[in-house]
Amino acid sequence: MRGPVALGCSGRLLTSGLVNDSVYVGKAGKDAALDRGWLLGHFKDAGDPRHSEDVEIKWGVHPPGDERLEWVKGEHRTALLVLISGRFRVELPGRSVLLEEQGDYVVWGRGVDHSWVAEEESVVLTVRWPSVPGYAVGA
Repeated sequence: MRGPVALGCSGRLLTSGLVNDSVYVGKAGKDAALDRGWLLGHFKDAGDPRHSEDVEIKWGVHPPGDERLEWVKGEHRTALLVLISGRFRVELPGRSVLLEEQGDYVVWGRGVDHSWVAEEESVVLTVRWPSVPGYAVGA
C-alpha cells in the first residue's frame, strides 16, 4: 500500500513534502521524528503550511516508561489526547486517567496542570489550542 500521494503542479506524483505554498502531504511517523513529535504549530516556519498559532498537533511515539520530565504548570491551552495504541496515563491534579483501548481520550482545559507516562509502548495524538511558546522541557 502506498503512502499519501498528491499530484504536483507539474502533473507528477509526490509521495510526501510540500505540494505547493498551502498544501503539505506527509507521513506522521516520519515527519514527527524531525521535531520531537510535533506536526503542526507555532514552531514551524512561517511559510510552512504546518505553521499555526491557533492549534498544535503532535504524533507522540513513546517507549515503555517514557514520562514527562516535569509537570506543565500554569497551562494556558486546552488539550485533547487520543490513544492510538499502547497504554498511556495522563496525570491531572487529583486524578489519574488511564488510556488503554484504541480511541480512549482525555480533554483538559486551561488552568489544568498535567503530566504523563507511557505504561507500554504507546502512540498518542495530541491536539492543543492555542499554539503558544513556553512549554518545552529541556532534554
